[in-house]
Amino acid sequence: MNTRPASVDEYIAQFPDNVQQILIRIRAVIKETAPEAEEKISYGMPGYTLNGGLIWFGGYKKHIGIYPRTAGVMALKEVTTCKGTKGSVHFPLDAPMPYDLIRKIVEIRVTENTKK
Repeated sequence: MNTRPASVDEYIAQFPDNVQQILIRIRAVIKETAPEAEEKISYGMPGYTLNGGLIWFGGYKKHIGIYPRTAGVMALKEVTTCKGTKGSVHFPLDAPMPYDLIRKIVEIRVTENTKK
């Protein structure tokens, strides 16, 4: 996409249908787990804030990236077996999406941010 999306709906709409369905479900998991979080486009992708930055997610050609920005989440056993970078977790599009793990990550982030 050549321009930055103005909304999360616009962001999701730029992907093929199968990826859109995954992104819609990730969005729902985040909203269910952190209903007070504010949704916005940040860093060119969907982001959520609750007492500061909470979590971001992004769609890519071969994976979905989750950006929790915390060492607490990155130390989870389930996360350490996933690909990613120092501050991200990558879930391949050709494997089942671990929505329960995503929910757990959001729960941890909500707890961390509410302690601030």
